[in-house]
Amino acid sequence: MFRRLFAAVLVAVGFGGAVAAQDAPLTPVLTIDSDRFFAESDFGQRIQEEYAAGVAALAAENRQIEDDLEQEERDLTTARATMAADAFRTQAQAFDEKVQKIRRAQDTKERNLGRILEDGRREFLQTSGPVLGQIMRGRGASVILERRSVFGSLDAIDVTAEAVADMNALEN
Repeated sequence: MFRRLFAAVLVAVGFGGAVAAQDAPLTPVLTIDSDRFFAESDFGQRIQEEYAAGVAALAAENRQIEDDLEQEERDLTTARATMAADAFRTQAQAFDEKVQKIRRAQDTKERNLGRILEDGRREFLQTSGPVLGQIMRGRGASVILERRSVFGSLDAIDVTAEAVADMNALEN
């Protein structure tokens, strides 16, 4: 019974069997895989490369900081044998505060890197709006739905590849 209902809904919305054979059917509803649209577009790849470079640089910086702090901790531990307890406690506390300050700074850098992706996606959506609008007009569509949110659809209404190509044409 569910299959009949689903088929009836597809026919009612205009997705009859003949539509699948057409290259660019006129249909009021289209779908897109927004993650794929972003990831495969030149724009999205540029943002992802910028993010990946930032992540790699931060990881290298973190490794260097870790090495430096480990050496400083070893030096402090070695010096402990010749230091008064109060002097050692003061230096150990200063070292701990330094570590916490560095950790907060590195966490802030990591959050800022995450914003590169967020801001890039936001800019991508703004830039891609006219591209998607043109595809919608060309296909006679009123709406583009996220493909993963659609229970079932024909590949003929998925405009992801077309959107990537059109978006890349803007970048070049």
